[in-house]
Amino acid sequence: MIEAIFSYAFLQNAFAAGLIIGIIAPLLGVFIVVRRLSLIADALSHVTLAGIAGSLYLSQSVAAFALLNPLFLGIAASVAGSVLIERLRSLYKHYEELAIPIILSAGIGFGAIFISLAQGFSADLFGYLFGSVSAVSRGDLGIVIGIAVIVLLFISVFFKELFVLSFDDEYAKASGLPAKWIHFLFMIVTALVIAGSMRIVGILLVSSLMTIPVAAAMRMGKSFKGTILWSVIFGEISVLTGLITAFYFNLAPGGTIVVTSIFLLLLVIGFKKITVSMKKGAVA
Repeated sequence: MIEAIFSYAFLQNAFAAGLIIGIIAPLLGVFIVVRRLSLIADALSHVTLAGIAGSLYLSQSVAAFALLNPLFLGIAASVAGSVLIERLRSLYKHYEELAIPIILSAGIGFGAIFISLAQGFSADLFGYLFGSVSAVSRGDLGIVIGIAVIVLLFISVFFKELFVLSFDDEYAKASGLPAKWIHFLFMIVTALVIAGSMRIVGILLVSSLMTIPVAAAMRMGKSFKGTILWSVIFGEISVLTGLITAFYFNLAPGGTIVVTSIFLLLLVIGFKKITVSMKKGAVA
Protein backbone atom coordinates (compact mmCIF):
# COMPACT_ATOMS: atom_id res chain seq x y z
CA MET A 1 0.00 0.00 0.00
CA ILE A 2 2.80 2.44 0.91
CA GLU A 3 4.57 1.68 -2.37
CA ALA A 4 1.36 2.26 -4.30
CA ILE A 5 0.83 5.65 -2.64
CA PHE A 6 4.34 6.76 -3.63
CA SER A 7 3.88 5.38 -7.15
CA TYR A 8 0.47 6.78 -8.13
CA ALA A 9 -0.46 10.46 -8.04
CA PHE A 10 -4.20 9.75 -7.72
CA LEU A 11 -3.60 7.81 -4.48
CA GLN A 12 -1.48 10.65 -3.13
CA ASN A 13 -4.30 13.07 -3.95
CA ALA A 14 -6.96 10.83 -2.41
CA PHE A 15 -5.11 10.17 0.84
CA ALA A 16 -4.02 13.80 1.26
CA ALA A 17 -7.58 15.02 0.65
CA GLY A 18 -8.95 12.29 2.92
CA LEU A 19 -6.64 13.26 5.79
CA ILE A 20 -7.72 16.89 5.50
CA ILE A 21 -11.43 16.03 5.28
CA GLY A 22 -11.05 13.69 8.26
CA ILE A 23 -10.11 16.78 10.28
CA ILE A 24 -12.39 19.53 9.03
CA ALA A 25 -15.63 17.53 8.63
CA PRO A 26 -15.84 16.22 12.23
CA LEU A 27 -14.39 19.50 13.55
CA LEU A 28 -17.25 21.46 12.04
CA GLY A 29 -19.62 18.58 12.76
CA VAL A 30 -19.25 19.08 16.52
CA PHE A 31 -20.84 22.53 16.26
CA ILE A 32 -23.50 21.19 13.85
CA VAL A 33 -24.53 18.37 16.21
CA VAL A 34 -24.48 20.51 19.36
CA ARG A 35 -26.63 23.13 17.65
CA ARG A 36 -29.04 20.38 16.49
CA LEU A 37 -28.50 21.21 12.82
CA SER A 38 -27.52 17.73 11.64
CA LEU A 39 -30.22 17.58 8.95
CA ILE A 40 -28.89 20.77 7.36
CA ALA A 41 -25.86 18.80 6.19
CA ASP A 42 -28.21 16.38 4.40
CA ALA A 43 -30.12 19.24 2.77
CA LEU A 44 -26.95 20.94 1.52
CA SER A 45 -25.52 17.67 0.23
CA HIS A 46 -28.59 17.17 -1.96
CA VAL A 47 -28.34 20.74 -3.22
CA THR A 48 -24.71 20.02 -4.06
CA LEU A 49 -25.88 16.99 -6.03
CA ALA A 50 -28.09 19.28 -8.12
CA GLY A 51 -25.10 21.54 -8.83
CA ILE A 52 -22.89 18.61 -9.82
CA ALA A 53 -25.58 17.06 -12.03
CA GLY A 54 -26.21 20.46 -13.62
CA SER A 55 -22.50 20.89 -14.30
CA LEU A 56 -22.26 17.45 -15.92
CA TYR A 57 -25.30 18.25 -18.08
CA LEU A 58 -23.82 21.59 -19.16
CA SER A 59 -20.52 19.90 -20.00
CA GLN A 60 -22.42 17.67 -22.44
CA SER A 61 -24.51 20.48 -23.93
CA VAL A 62 -22.25 23.56 -23.94
CA ALA A 63 -18.68 23.33 -25.20
CA ALA A 64 -17.54 26.17 -22.91
CA PHE A 65 -18.40 24.05 -19.84
CA ALA A 66 -16.63 20.91 -21.03
CA LEU A 67 -13.44 21.66 -19.10
CA LEU A 68 -15.10 23.19 -16.04
CA ASN A 69 -14.49 21.28 -12.80
CA PRO A 70 -17.97 20.19 -11.56
CA LEU A 71 -16.81 20.99 -8.03
CA PHE A 72 -17.17 24.70 -8.73
CA LEU A 73 -20.88 24.51 -9.59
CA GLY A 74 -21.35 22.07 -6.72
CA ILE A 75 -19.80 24.58 -4.31
CA ALA A 76 -21.87 27.42 -5.79
CA ALA A 77 -25.08 25.40 -5.41
CA SER A 78 -24.21 24.41 -1.84
CA VAL A 79 -23.47 27.99 -0.82
CA ALA A 80 -26.66 29.19 -2.52
CA GLY A 81 -28.59 26.50 -0.65
CA SER A 82 -27.15 27.65 2.68
CA VAL A 83 -28.18 31.24 1.94
CA LEU A 84 -31.71 30.14 0.99
CA ILE A 85 -32.03 28.08 4.19
CA GLU A 86 -31.17 31.16 6.23
CA ARG A 87 -33.67 33.27 4.31
CA LEU A 88 -36.42 30.71 4.84
CA ARG A 89 -35.55 30.34 8.55
CA SER A 90 -35.99 34.09 8.97
CA LEU A 91 -39.23 34.04 6.95
CA TYR A 92 -40.74 31.21 9.01
CA LYS A 93 -39.54 32.35 12.44
CA HIS A 94 -41.86 30.06 14.38
CA TYR A 95 -41.35 27.09 12.03
CA GLU A 96 -37.66 27.37 11.18
CA GLU A 97 -37.29 23.62 10.63
CA LEU A 98 -39.45 23.96 7.49
CA ALA A 99 -36.47 25.46 5.65
CA ILE A 100 -34.55 22.17 5.71
CA PRO A 101 -37.08 19.87 3.96
CA ILE A 102 -37.90 22.63 1.45
CA ILE A 103 -34.28 23.02 0.35
CA LEU A 104 -33.63 19.27 0.54
CA SER A 105 -36.63 18.61 -1.71
CA ALA A 106 -35.51 21.31 -4.13
CA GLY A 107 -32.06 19.73 -4.31
CA ILE A 108 -33.46 16.29 -5.04
CA GLY A 109 -35.89 17.69 -7.61
CA PHE A 110 -33.32 19.70 -9.57
CA GLY A 111 -30.83 16.84 -9.27
CA ALA A 112 -33.31 14.39 -10.77
CA ILE A 113 -34.09 16.79 -13.63
CA PHE A 114 -30.43 17.38 -14.51
CA ILE A 115 -29.62 13.66 -14.26
CA SER A 116 -32.44 12.84 -16.69
CA LEU A 117 -31.33 15.64 -19.04
CA ALA A 118 -27.79 14.27 -18.90
CA GLN A 119 -29.19 10.90 -20.03
CA GLY A 120 -28.91 9.10 -16.71
CA PHE A 121 -26.09 8.19 -14.39
CA SER A 122 -22.52 8.30 -15.63
CA ALA A 123 -19.36 6.98 -14.03
CA ASP A 124 -18.46 10.54 -13.01
CA LEU A 125 -21.78 11.11 -11.28
CA PHE A 126 -21.57 7.76 -9.48
CA GLY A 127 -18.15 8.80 -8.17
CA TYR A 128 -19.59 12.06 -6.83
CA LEU A 129 -22.48 10.22 -5.17
CA PHE A 130 -20.41 7.63 -3.30
CA GLY A 131 -16.83 8.88 -3.56
CA SER A 132 -13.95 7.67 -5.71
CA VAL A 133 -10.29 7.07 -4.87
CA SER A 134 -9.13 7.38 -8.48
CA ALA A 135 -11.10 10.53 -9.33
CA VAL A 136 -9.38 12.98 -6.95
CA SER A 137 -7.22 15.31 -9.05
CA ARG A 138 -4.60 17.86 -8.04
CA GLY A 139 -7.21 20.53 -8.67
CA ASP A 140 -9.66 18.80 -6.31
CA LEU A 141 -6.92 18.53 -3.68
CA GLY A 142 -6.17 22.23 -4.07
CA ILE A 143 -9.85 23.07 -3.51
CA VAL A 144 -9.95 20.88 -0.38
CA ILE A 145 -6.82 22.58 0.98
CA GLY A 146 -8.34 26.02 0.32
CA ILE A 147 -11.57 25.04 2.09
CA ALA A 148 -9.60 23.63 5.03
CA VAL A 149 -7.75 26.93 5.44
CA ILE A 150 -11.08 28.82 5.46
CA VAL A 151 -12.59 26.41 8.02
CA LEU A 152 -9.62 26.55 10.39
CA LEU A 153 -9.44 30.35 10.17
CA PHE A 154 -13.18 30.68 10.78
CA ILE A 155 -13.18 28.40 13.82
CA SER A 156 -10.02 29.93 15.31
CA VAL A 157 -11.41 33.47 14.95
CA PHE A 158 -14.99 32.73 16.10
CA PHE A 159 -14.46 29.78 18.46
CA LYS A 160 -15.76 31.57 21.58
CA GLU A 161 -18.74 33.00 19.72
CA LEU A 162 -19.60 29.61 18.19
CA PHE A 163 -19.30 27.98 21.62
CA VAL A 164 -21.75 30.47 23.16
CA LEU A 165 -24.15 30.21 20.21
CA SER A 166 -24.06 26.42 20.39
CA PHE A 167 -25.19 26.23 24.01
CA ASP A 168 -27.16 29.40 24.65
CA ASP A 169 -28.42 31.22 21.58
CA GLU A 170 -30.58 33.63 23.58
CA TYR A 171 -27.68 34.67 25.82
CA ALA A 172 -25.50 35.22 22.76
CA LYS A 173 -28.05 37.57 21.26
CA ALA A 174 -28.61 39.38 24.58
CA SER A 175 -24.86 39.87 25.08
CA GLY A 176 -24.56 41.73 21.80
CA LEU A 177 -22.91 39.06 19.68
CA PRO A 178 -23.66 39.38 15.94
CA ALA A 179 -25.38 35.99 16.11
CA LYS A 180 -27.15 36.34 12.79
CA TRP A 181 -23.98 37.06 10.82
CA ILE A 182 -21.92 34.41 12.61
CA HIS A 183 -24.59 31.80 11.90
CA PHE A 184 -24.74 32.96 8.28
CA LEU A 185 -20.97 32.54 7.91
CA PHE A 186 -21.19 29.18 9.70
CA MET A 187 -23.73 27.97 7.14
CA ILE A 188 -21.52 29.04 4.24
CA VAL A 189 -18.47 27.30 5.75
CA THR A 190 -20.60 24.16 6.27
CA ALA A 191 -21.63 24.30 2.61
CA LEU A 192 -17.99 24.56 1.55
CA VAL A 193 -16.98 21.52 3.63
CA ILE A 194 -19.84 19.44 2.23
CA ALA A 195 -18.97 20.36 -1.34
CA GLY A 196 -15.24 19.80 -0.79
CA SER A 197 -15.73 16.40 0.85
CA MET A 198 -17.89 14.82 -1.84
CA ARG A 199 -15.00 13.54 -4.00
CA ILE A 200 -13.82 11.27 -1.18
CA VAL A 201 -16.95 10.50 0.85
CA GLY A 202 -19.64 11.11 -1.76
CA ILE A 203 -22.52 13.57 -1.79
CA LEU A 204 -25.03 11.16 -0.26
CA LEU A 205 -22.74 10.12 2.61
CA VAL A 206 -20.79 13.27 3.50
CA SER A 207 -23.21 14.26 6.27
CA SER A 208 -22.41 10.95 7.98
CA LEU A 209 -18.74 11.91 8.35
CA MET A 210 -19.85 15.16 9.98
CA THR A 211 -22.11 13.46 12.54
CA ILE A 212 -21.18 9.82 13.30
CA PRO A 213 -17.61 10.51 14.56
CA VAL A 214 -19.11 13.28 16.70
CA ALA A 215 -21.68 10.85 18.12
CA ALA A 216 -18.85 8.52 19.13
CA ALA A 217 -16.77 11.41 20.49
CA MET A 218 -19.64 12.60 22.70
CA ARG A 219 -19.44 9.27 24.51
CA MET A 220 -15.70 9.65 25.12
CA GLY A 221 -15.04 13.37 25.56
CA LYS A 222 -15.32 14.85 29.05
CA SER A 223 -15.34 18.43 27.80
CA PHE A 224 -16.24 20.36 24.65
CA LYS A 225 -12.63 20.53 23.48
CA GLY A 226 -12.20 16.88 24.40
CA THR A 227 -15.19 16.02 22.21
CA ILE A 228 -13.62 17.97 19.33
CA LEU A 229 -10.34 16.07 19.73
CA TRP A 230 -12.04 12.67 19.85
CA SER A 231 -14.24 13.50 16.86
CA VAL A 232 -11.17 14.36 14.77
CA ILE A 233 -9.44 11.14 15.90
CA PHE A 234 -12.47 9.03 14.98
CA GLY A 235 -12.84 10.92 11.72
CA GLU A 236 -9.23 10.25 10.72
CA ILE A 237 -9.48 6.55 11.64
CA SER A 238 -12.67 6.24 9.60
CA VAL A 239 -11.20 7.96 6.54
CA LEU A 240 -7.88 6.10 6.55
CA THR A 241 -9.44 2.69 7.20
CA GLY A 242 -12.17 3.37 4.63
CA LEU A 243 -9.73 4.48 1.92
CA ILE A 244 -7.43 1.49 2.45
CA THR A 245 -10.39 -0.92 2.39
CA ALA A 246 -11.80 0.74 -0.74
CA PHE A 247 -8.42 0.48 -2.49
CA TYR A 248 -7.86 -3.21 -1.76
CA PHE A 249 -11.43 -4.40 -2.43
CA ASN A 250 -12.31 -1.93 -5.22
CA LEU A 251 -15.24 -0.44 -3.29
CA ALA A 252 -16.75 3.03 -3.10
CA PRO A 253 -14.74 4.87 -0.40
CA GLY A 254 -17.80 6.72 0.87
CA GLY A 255 -19.44 3.45 1.89
CA THR A 256 -16.33 2.00 3.55
CA ILE A 257 -15.66 5.26 5.44
CA VAL A 258 -19.21 5.46 6.78
CA VAL A 259 -19.34 1.76 7.72
CA THR A 260 -16.02 2.15 9.55
CA SER A 261 -17.35 5.16 11.46
CA ILE A 262 -20.50 3.22 12.43
CA PHE A 263 -18.34 0.30 13.60
CA LEU A 264 -16.29 2.70 15.73
CA LEU A 265 -19.49 4.15 17.19
CA LEU A 266 -20.72 0.69 18.16
CA LEU A 267 -17.34 -0.11 19.72
CA VAL A 268 -17.43 3.09 21.77
CA ILE A 269 -21.00 2.45 22.94
CA GLY A 270 -20.06 -1.11 23.92
CA PHE A 271 -16.88 0.06 25.66
CA LYS A 272 -18.75 2.67 27.70
CA LYS A 273 -21.41 0.17 28.74
CA ILE A 274 -18.73 -2.27 29.92
CA THR A 275 -16.85 0.40 31.88
CA VAL A 276 -20.07 1.64 33.52
CA SER A 277 -21.02 -1.93 34.48
CA MET A 278 -17.54 -2.51 35.94
CA LYS A 279 -17.75 0.69 38.01
CA LYS A 280 -21.19 -0.28 39.35
CA GLY A 281 -19.85 -3.74 40.22
CA ALA A 282 -16.85 -2.24 42.02
CA VAL A 283 -19.07 0.07 44.06
CA ALA A 284 -21.41 -2.79 44.99
